[in-house]
Order: sequence, then C-alpha cells, then structure tokens
Amino acid sequence: MTVQTSVNRKDLFLRACRGETVPRLPVWMMRQAGRYLPEYREIRAKHGFLEVCKTPELATEVSLQPFRRLGVDAVIVFSDILIPAEAMGLPLELGDQGPNLPSPVRSLADVQKLRIFDPELETGFLPEAIRRIVKAVGSEVPVLGFAGAPWTLACYMVEGRTKEGFATVKQFLYQEPKTFRDLLHRIAQATIPYLKAQIAAGATAVQLFDTWCGELSLQDYQESALPAVEEVVSGISGSVPFIYYTKASRHLLRAASRSGATVLSVDWRVDLGEIRGALGPNIALQGNVDPAVLLGPRERIREVTLDAIHSLAGRGHILNLGHGILPDTPVENAQLFVETGQQALLGEMRPAAQSR
Repeated sequence: MTVQTSVNRKDLFLRACRGETVPRLPVWMMRQAGRYLPEYREIRAKHGFLEVCKTPELATEVSLQPFRRLGVDAVIVFSDILIPAEAMGLPLELGDQGPNLPSPVRSLADVQKLRIFDPELETGFLPEAIRRIVKAVGSEVPVLGFAGAPWTLACYMVEGRTKEGFATVKQFLYQEPKTFRDLLHRIAQATIPYLKAQIAAGATAVQLFDTWCGELSLQDYQESALPAVEEVVSGISGSVPFIYYTKASRHLLRAASRSGATVLSVDWRVDLGEIRGALGPNIALQGNVDPAVLLGPRERIREVTLDAIHSLAGRGHILNLGHGILPDTPVENAQLFVETGQQALLGEMRPAAQSR
C-alpha cells in the first residue's frame, strides 16, 4: 500500500484528541506491529520477543512495519507493558505464549523491594527506539508511547501470569488493602518518569493500557485502580494527549472518564454513540471495532467499520480496534479496515450520522 502523504497525520491525530471536527478519522490498531505480518514473523524467527523489545534497531523496524505496509496514521513503539515490572526488580520471561514472572509480589516485604528506576539508564532502549522512529517517519506522523496501568501491571506482578479472575490479586487487595494500594502507588510512581522519558524522546501521545480493570467492581475500581491512574495522568501534567484504554469496562466508563485522560479508548462491547451521550463531548473516544471482525468477509469488515465511523459523526474520534489485532488476521483485511477509515470523508457522512 502506498502511504498517503497529502495528510498531516500528526495534526489530524491531535485535532481528534482535542475533540475537534476532522475531514477524516485518524486510524491505527492496537498490536499493529505483530504476528499477522509476515515481515514481523521473519524477524521473530531469528530474535526472541524481549530481544526485539530491548534492541532499538529491531524495535524500530518492527514498529515501522505496519506504517509501511498499511499506511496507518500513527506508529506505536514496539514494547511490552511488563518492561517496567522487570526494571522495578522482578525477573521476567516473555514469549508468544504470554508472560511469566517467577517471583511474584505477595507480601509487604515484596512490595518494599520494588524500586523506582531511571528509565534512560535501565530502559533506555525504549526512548532510543522512539527517537529512531520519529527520525524515520518525520514531523508529520504521530509516534505513540505507552505503559500498563497500575492495576493491570499489578495483576501480572502479583499473579505471576495471566489467570482468569485474578483470584490471588483480589485476595491480596481484600486482605491487605493498604499494602496493595502501596503497590499501586509504587507502580504509578515508576510509570510517570517512564512515560516522561518516552515523551522527551518525541512521543506525540501516550496510552495507558488497563486491560484487566473490567475484573473489578465499580467500588473497587474507584477506591483502588482509578486513583493510581489519576496519579499517573496528573504526573504527566497534560504535556501530550493521554489515552486511557479499558477493556470489559462498561460499568466503569463514567468513572474512567474522570481520570483526567484526554481520550478514552473502549472495547467493542459498548456503543460509541451511547458512550458519547453519557459522557459528553469533553473527552475524545478511541475504538472500537471488534478485532474478530477482521477475520470475517470483506463486506462485514467495511460495514462494521463504517458503523463505528458514523456513530460519532467524526468529532473527537480516533478509529481503532476494541483490542489488539488477532495474530490470524489476514493482512488484506487489516488493510481494508485502515483504508475504509481513511477513505470515509466525514463531511459526506455527518447528515446520515446525525439522523441515526
């Protein structure tokens, strides 16, 4: 695919983050650098996952692959949300089968061992990759940094791996709430300089992934997870747009919208128009096509994508998937999603969208 050069992608992206009307939606995909791309699989055949994350030239190449192949409107740096957990002192094993932290955090003593790290000294490969990406794409393409939200990172740090329901994490939260909140605070305090280093390296915006917040009740979310998110957002101090992604979180979205984030990124389980009606126009939205739709026929991909575009009539909306692109997605289907978003002129759509 030929990358469109007539649009200033960074301006388009920033206008959408500010809730402004745009001629077309900016579009990118979570996990857009990944196993569905044959060029990514070629690199992974020679290099381990963590090796790619920690080698700036490899991370840069992988990050740029979907930009070259699909012409997406933003390049997100290739990394993993558990990189800070390792820098805080936890051994980390990462592969395509998921993460493993063999020395999980289970006590006050474990929490107190965690350290606040210098991101340039201990994770300098990440800002270096961002600097290289910025140089490669130029001044008119947004480059995105990211981190895991404190609650989601804590789920892995306490459980040691992904487990349905995260029972060990909740047991820790309920039996030792003060210690657990200290854990969330420490993660937040480590995340702030980690994101600031990415911004200093040239990130146009940053995204906080709270993949597992939907496991919490509204009360637990408001009392534990949300304050830690607010701490991170406040620590960034509005220097760049802040995107907050939540999954399976319909019951939490009103509270999540009060986090201070510029953009709320939501999954496919919610209707974007309903969320905009409930939350108002002061927070932009990102999403929310079901990644599984990209496994289906082309007509369905186009229909669902156009539905998402229509739902907000182009104001304060970044087109994305509701979660990461699936590894079995055909490349041509990913291309169709991106092209459908980029070719939909919003001025022609607004009357139809307003009549829905």
